[in-house]
Amino acid sequence: MTEYVTRAGIETDPQLAAFIDTEVLGPLGRDSDAFWQGFTDLLGRFAPRNAALLAKREDLQAKIDAWHGERAGQPHDAAAYRSFLEDIGYLVPEPGDFTIGTGNVDPEIATMAGPQLVVPILNARFLLNAANARWGSLYDAFYGTDALDAPPAQPGGYDELRGAAVVAEAKRFMDEAVPLADGRKWADLADVKDKGIPLADPAQCLGWNETSCFFRHNGLHIEVVFDAAHPVGSTDPASIADIVLESALTTIADCEDSVAAVDAEDKLTAYRNWLGVIRGDLEESFEKGGKTLTRKLAGDKLFTDPDGAEHSLPGRSLMFVRNVGHLMTNPAMRWDGQEIPEGILDAVITSAIGAQDVAGLGKYGNSRCGSIYIVKPKMHGPEECAFTNDLFDAVEDLLGLPRHTIKVGVMDEERRTSANLAACIHAVKDRIVFINTGFLDRTGDEIHTSMRAGPMMRKGEMKNSAWLKAYEARNVGIGLAHGLSGRAQIGKGMWAAPDLMGQMMIDKIGHLRAGANTAWVPSPTAATLHAIHYHREDVFEIQKGLPDAAKLDELLAIPLADGTNWSEDEIREELDNNCQGLLGYVVRWIDAGVGCSKVPDINDVGLMEDRATLRISSQHIANWLLHGVISEEQVMDSLRRMAAKVDEQNAGDPFYQPLLENEDGAAFSAAKDLILKGVEQPSGYTEPLLHAWRREKKAQG
Repeated sequence: MTEYVTRAGIETDPQLAAFIDTEVLGPLGRDSDAFWQGFTDLLGRFAPRNAALLAKREDLQAKIDAWHGERAGQPHDAAAYRSFLEDIGYLVPEPGDFTIGTGNVDPEIATMAGPQLVVPILNARFLLNAANARWGSLYDAFYGTDALDAPPAQPGGYDELRGAAVVAEAKRFMDEAVPLADGRKWADLADVKDKGIPLADPAQCLGWNETSCFFRHNGLHIEVVFDAAHPVGSTDPASIADIVLESALTTIADCEDSVAAVDAEDKLTAYRNWLGVIRGDLEESFEKGGKTLTRKLAGDKLFTDPDGAEHSLPGRSLMFVRNVGHLMTNPAMRWDGQEIPEGILDAVITSAIGAQDVAGLGKYGNSRCGSIYIVKPKMHGPEECAFTNDLFDAVEDLLGLPRHTIKVGVMDEERRTSANLAACIHAVKDRIVFINTGFLDRTGDEIHTSMRAGPMMRKGEMKNSAWLKAYEARNVGIGLAHGLSGRAQIGKGMWAAPDLMGQMMIDKIGHLRAGANTAWVPSPTAATLHAIHYHREDVFEIQKGLPDAAKLDELLAIPLADGTNWSEDEIREELDNNCQGLLGYVVRWIDAGVGCSKVPDINDVGLMEDRATLRISSQHIANWLLHGVISEEQVMDSLRRMAAKVDEQNAGDPFYQPLLENEDGAAFSAAKDLILKGVEQPSGYTEPLLHAWRREKKAQG
């Protein structure tokens, strides 16, 4: 039983209340009583609206379910379907011509193009690694991954042959990005004692410090490190020890899909880590190789230009924080006898922490434009975006911040948002800094919305379906039509396989060519490699030549498996793939509280998995079960066989609790519930069941 203290009518976990009073409000000089009373007033205005919006989701879904149910067995009538969606208010009128009015946006978001990381906020070490991934060693990235087409490093220390191949490839990159004069090559560069690097364009050289020279290309910076005493530099004719790329321009500290935060203890960890990033004093110590290492935030990079003036470049990613969506509540606080909406809790507390950055209280500073950047996920349509806009207005007033200090990133991951994207952007037009696409959550909502229309095509086939292509194209086209280029990010989704960097280097440049000025990567190393793409393509030039957005009718095409007659082997293969991925993720979420990690897939390929992966897998199985493609007996058979595989894949973990020995345990029970109760879950979300089973597991100790 949670013990609470009361603040102006809000029952609050005592440790969380003390944290807010002393560590968040104290440095701001804010009166605690006035804050809590203002928070109470805010809840009175917004908690009922939040509930009404969730009720509308359910009402619309019930009407869609009924429409499909009445037409069971009939061919899908696309024209009648669109008219129906308009009649029930699922589709709203377009807002007409407008341009976003967002101001005070940092260049990393508005005018620079580069990789973006998403990192679980509960893991301080990962959070520090991601924040420090603004700069990454190209030598290390090539040496340690398959992005370099050369024999792998041999065990037993530094492999000189591999190292030579790394240096050669990195210098070929420099020939592309920072060409030398008269057709010379970086591989031939020898003496730079007098800082004399003969560039084809001398303006690319920004300046020097004691060890490094800094260059700029396509808006991104490159640091070349010279050190004749370094093991690599000592063998280099120009004493180049490393080439360091500006990599993750922005990072999202995630309170949502990549974490398992189910109670006050978890929320306090999240908020404390966010405060540590904003203050600049977050540290994490860990054991490695028998030594204790301490990770801290990196400082800025200083240099002097050719005229003798001193400059600095940020040493850290510009940080967003991703709040949770509108659905969940959290026992960390209660008001009017109920847990308060977690999205409102996040909005108030993460913004209050961000206000310390606006006040200039941090060691380094995050936004140089006085903005707080919040990504808001899982919003359904323009009404919910307008709710977020009004909520952020109220939070600004509560904290005494100028209007539109809080910026918003709108994740285009729900079908009603995609179908009404222009209206969604219009609802937040003076604070929007980000839209993006993502296959997993968006596909999960696609399945759930049309759950009763019929059995869906296989997951792999959906990646080539008409609606998905329209979704990706419309997101960029609508964003460009309303002025996001040069003022906000248009993003693309995650490369999920952190060990397959060679394939990423082939495929992910397609995101730039589709018009995205940022895209998600799974690690700091991947960010450094993906940065190469932004040197090879000028995204802002590409955006100027892209076609108009795809038509709405294409987006509304339901990915039904009409006329498909799968073999038993195909059905079993699809079911096993879904069950294995589901179990592999759920067992870590429930038993270990790990919301994002590299989980082996059915072919033992490590994939970065979060709740979005789980949503699509569970909804896909639930859809096939509903329409009789598979039976509950087949589902349970697959779960048990895949549990054995997942147990085998985790056999080396001394803390792992086998699934097969604990079918009545929280993890296996959660997996089973996610499938068998999948049709009735709100919007197909996994959070209600995951949170309930995780709390059960924590209660068991």
